[in-house]
Formats: sequence, C-alpha cells, structure tokens
Amino acid sequence: MEPVCTTRQGQVSGRISVEGVASFLGVPYAKAPRFGPPEPAEPWEGIRPAVAYGPTPPKARYAPPLDALIPETFVAAGPGESYLNLNVWTPSPTSGGAGLPVMVWIHGGSFTNGSSADPTYDGTAFARDGVVLVSVNYRLGTEGFLHLAGVPDNRGLLDQIAALEWVRDNIASFGGDPGRVTVFGESAGAMGIGVLLGTERARGLFRRAILESGATHHFLRPASAALITARLAEKLGIEPTAAAFAAVPEDVLRPAQAELRAEIGARPDPALWGEAALNMMPFEPVVDEHVLPASDCGVELLVGSNREEYLLFLVPTERLRLVSEARLRGAAETYGLDPDKALALYRESRPQAMPGEIFDALTTDWFYRVPAIRLAEAVPGSHLYEFAWRSPRFDGRLGACHAVELGFVFDLVGSDAYTPMLGEGAPQALADTMHGAWVAFATTGDPGWAPYDRDSRTTMVFDEESATVDDPRPQERELWDGLR
Repeated sequence: MEPVCTTRQGQVSGRISVEGVASFLGVPYAKAPRFGPPEPAEPWEGIRPAVAYGPTPPKARYAPPLDALIPETFVAAGPGESYLNLNVWTPSPTSGGAGLPVMVWIHGGSFTNGSSADPTYDGTAFARDGVVLVSVNYRLGTEGFLHLAGVPDNRGLLDQIAALEWVRDNIASFGGDPGRVTVFGESAGAMGIGVLLGTERARGLFRRAILESGATHHFLRPASAALITARLAEKLGIEPTAAAFAAVPEDVLRPAQAELRAEIGARPDPALWGEAALNMMPFEPVVDEHVLPASDCGVELLVGSNREEYLLFLVPTERLRLVSEARLRGAAETYGLDPDKALALYRESRPQAMPGEIFDALTTDWFYRVPAIRLAEAVPGSHLYEFAWRSPRFDGRLGACHAVELGFVFDLVGSDAYTPMLGEGAPQALADTMHGAWVAFATTGDPGWAPYDRDSRTTMVFDEESATVDDPRPQERELWDGLR
C-alpha cells in the first residue's frame, strides 16, 4: 500500500522501498518568480503522486572532465511546474509524527550546478538508520545569486529558508521532529549554511548544522557583485537590470555564465572581479562583510574539510603538472603570505612534492581548511573533522580531493554513481564510521569525539583507520593567523 502524508498544500503519496523506507519525491515547497523572493506553493486537490524527482533548476553541465566525475541530473519542468521542490525519505510515514531527528541536505556545485535529484544524494541509508532525510532544490546562477538593483539578493538562500520553513510546518506528518533539525551541505551548500548561521530569518529553523568543505568565508561584497553583473550584461549586450536579464532565453544565459567563469580563471584580477578573482565563483552569496556567527548562536556545529581538496581541479585536468614555481609564489602572495616563508614551511612535510602539490596544500588551506577551523573556534562546542582517505582514481593522484567524502556520508560507496570518484572497492568500514557519525550528531549532538577548543584542537581524521588527532599540522595553521 502506498504511504500517504499530509502537507499544508495537500496530500502526497510515496513509495516503500525493499529496505522499508518510504520516499516522497518532487514535493513542491515554493514557487520561484523571476528574480523575486520565493512564494508559497499552490495547494492541490486530492492526493498528489510523489514517486519521481521533480524538475531541476536551470543550469549548465559541468565542464569536462568534471562532468565524468560528478553526476548531473536534469529534469525538465512541465507547464506550470516549479523546480523549487524537495524529497523526503522516512522510516516512519505517519500523520501523527514519530519525533525522529531530521536532516536537510543542501547540495553543492559552486552555486551553479547540482540538484536534489542527483543519485549521489539518495537518502535511504539515513532513513534506514532512524533519520528523516530531506533534500532540497534551490535557484542557481543568475536566477539565484546575480546582484541586481531593485530585487532581493541571495534568492537561492531565500529558497533554502523557505524549504526549512516547509520542514518546520510539515515534517511531523512524515515522522520527523521540527525541533530536531540538522541542516547539512557540502561546498556551496556548506557556504550557504555559513551565511544562514548569521541570517535572522533562519534563526530557529535548525538546531544543528554540518558544513563539509565550506564555511563562512566565501561571499561577494556588493561592489564586487556589481562588477560581475556589469560584465555579464556586457557579454549579453543588455542593460544590467532584472527586466533585461529576465528577457534573455535560458539557452543563451547558461553558456554566458560558463564563459564568465572561464574569463575569471584566465585573468584573475581583483580590479575586474573583486573577491571572485580568488575563488573563481562569480555567483555566490552577496553580503556586506565577513561575520563569524556569535558564540551563542544557538546552533551546534560539525565542520571540516578534505585533506587535498584542490586536487579535484588539478588532477583530472592535468593542471597539476603545469603549475610553475612562479604560479605557486604568486598564489602565496595573493593570499597575503610571505612566499619564501610559506612555501618553505609547506615543503618541510612534503620534501618531494612538485609545485602543483604544494599549490594544492596551500589552496586547500585557504579555501577550505582554515575557514572550517575559524568557524569551530568561533562557536564553542563545535566538532572538527578532516577527511584523509585517498581515492585510487587517476593512479592514486586524485587523493583526498573535494567531494570525495560524499559517498561515505551517504553510505553509497558501492553505488555506480560514485565509482568515477571512488573507484572500485572503497572501504565500507569507513562509510559505516562516517555515516554513523553524521547520524549520531543529528540525533544527539555528539558525533563520537571531543569538541574542538583552542587548547587541544581535537580533530577527527577519517581514513582507513579513523582516529582523533590534536592540532594536525599546527605550523601551517598558524601561518594563516591574522590573514584568513
């Protein structure tokens, strides 16, 4: 018998898997007016089937060779359909509610790619282990994050807040406790959560947060965002207004977005692109300044990064061997470091490393590791992790790169969707450990190791043999004091 749950918009029917998990897919949570804030989803009569993923936001495909490593799902919208939809997996689809912990997944993709329909984010394992898992679509690229006069900024984040409000209002019908919500995300998803931690409208919508490979340091100030808008309008031959962008067909707009990012990579001049010159992301949250959450923000945090994040962008493209010593020194200077001191320090523990490998270590720290540490320092009781298992792909050179932890978090290391990233035979024991830690944190606030503090700096290192380490690579961490 198909499970049926009731939302404020109407009833939805799902499916029961062989594992006994109920799934409800493509449930509308809001509507997305062009460049406007999300609006309530339209109610419906009768029972709405929720057995297939809903439409995905407009987006371009990942550029080769990343398109072969990171699956992308595209579901076209039919007449009147909205791509602001979500999916729910639950072990207890009851109208009365079972009070289970809830986890809300916000996908990554540089704020231009990804969706909740990607097979890599199937929530069955979480529901199997007693969690109600919700995954969310939100607006991307120009629709979600382009800075335009007269319309709200960060529309993609407003979508995420609307989804969390839907969870607050409806999740009890699916067996979840709206007072026990953990929001978690990776890369851009985590960076968005970092902004939500300081957003008043999001206060009270989640009790805990897990930020994987992204924290509070990535954003555009309004002046930088205006530079991006002006250049994209120039490329399209239009005025930099919401009305003009709304008139551009999607099949014209998406390639222009991709070309814009390529331009930043070819000429990363802060005078042209502002903060985007450093992280190569022209579409990201627009905020006035960097503000870490208050120590009493009321949210329990689990944050971390992967040991060799930037290898994802260096190894498949063969750029790893092309990084010159001059390029490496230039990166250190751009990050505000003394290149002689910094590069000598990074080479102490990597005496045989080529310039590209030092570049990875340097950029990984600037982009991911140090922001995670700063967030853990800011909120007492936070838990910190580092993912160190190295993928065997590309003759072992892909390493502990960006996004490689996701198959372990979702307990899907045996899935074909993760084979391009993980290869064959990824350790199930590590998936058991990491997925179990995420479930434990969402359930109790304790992932299984001591919180981070400035004395011990306890860090869980996930690997074939996972264990805590006090203050890994302290001299490299200290190098960034006052800079990042």
